[in-house]
Amino acid sequence: MLDQADAIGPTHNGVLNRSVALRLQGDFVGSLALIDRALSMEPYDFVALLAKGALLEKIGRGKAAAEVYRNALKIAPPRDRCPPAVLKQLDYASEFVRTHAQALRDHMLAEVAGLRGAVDPETLDRFDEGLEIYAGLKSAPKQEPILLNYPRLPAIPFYDRTLFPWLGELEGATQMIQDELTALVETELDRFAPYIQYPPEAPVNQWGELNHSLKWSSLFLWKDGAKQDDICDRCPGTAALLDRLPMAHQDDFAPTAVFSALQPHTHIPPHTGSANVRLLCHLPLILPGPARFRVGNTTRDWKMGQAWVFDDTIEHEAWNDADALRVILIFDVWNPYLAESEKALITAMMKAQRRFMAN
Repeated sequence: MLDQADAIGPTHNGVLNRSVALRLQGDFVGSLALIDRALSMEPYDFVALLAKGALLEKIGRGKAAAEVYRNALKIAPPRDRCPPAVLKQLDYASEFVRTHAQALRDHMLAEVAGLRGAVDPETLDRFDEGLEIYAGLKSAPKQEPILLNYPRLPAIPFYDRTLFPWLGELEGATQMIQDELTALVETELDRFAPYIQYPPEAPVNQWGELNHSLKWSSLFLWKDGAKQDDICDRCPGTAALLDRLPMAHQDDFAPTAVFSALQPHTHIPPHTGSANVRLLCHLPLILPGPARFRVGNTTRDWKMGQAWVFDDTIEHEAWNDADALRVILIFDVWNPYLAESEKALITAMMKAQRRFMAN
């Protein structure tokens, strides 16, 4: 009867029904051919793609099934719109894809094992991330700035130290900055304010727990291009050091320099920064125990006396896993891939945009 209906006038649902019938009869090859015919009518039918993946498994083509499942997952509707039976299929497909990707990763690692000894650790770390991206276990880091996405700047989670020759001077001043910070914590702790402060009418999204909370607090030395003289006067050595460093100076925008305090067992959820023309520098000052920081696919532990520069427009998050307060110094610097004359143009452009939006 389904064949007769198809002869009268084939439809997408009719072809799918014929595929189901053949599958129930054990004709998986024939059922697969009809699934492909249905997909030629509606290529974005994710249920049909799930069925195709299952049929490819049935006939022993697991690698092809993984690719089909991956495509189905890309176009699947939100989980809250899927019935339980479909959710079960989606979860199965997701696990199948993950297992396939792990097997591919392990295979590629075994194939290249003989070449790894000739590669330095930093390059090898990048290669291993690239291999996991190629296998499908990770996504490539991408810049997602909130304010300005400036073209032709590389998406590098942690930048090479050699691009910032002043890092040694900063790290060498760790003890001095710590001493001044200790005095501030003892006398100005009430000046530390919640870092996240959304107004009542704004959606807080991932910031619900930290909104207006001292779990993540800050004390600014510079804020949006304005030097906070009252705080800088209380830590003159730190202020003088920042004045010597090549911070990103943009009238009304930057630099920002801040002591960032995170309470014990507190997590800063994934987020991105404002503009990829600037990078952030971190220097740990109070590390009572384990504390982690992730940018893109790379997670590092803070170590006393070691600073890093990273692109905060790539998704990042932080954890204080210790039982006491963690404090770091954060300030922004220009992206080293910008020309000096370009920095003035970018600043003028951003100020023009702000004036336009204010009128």
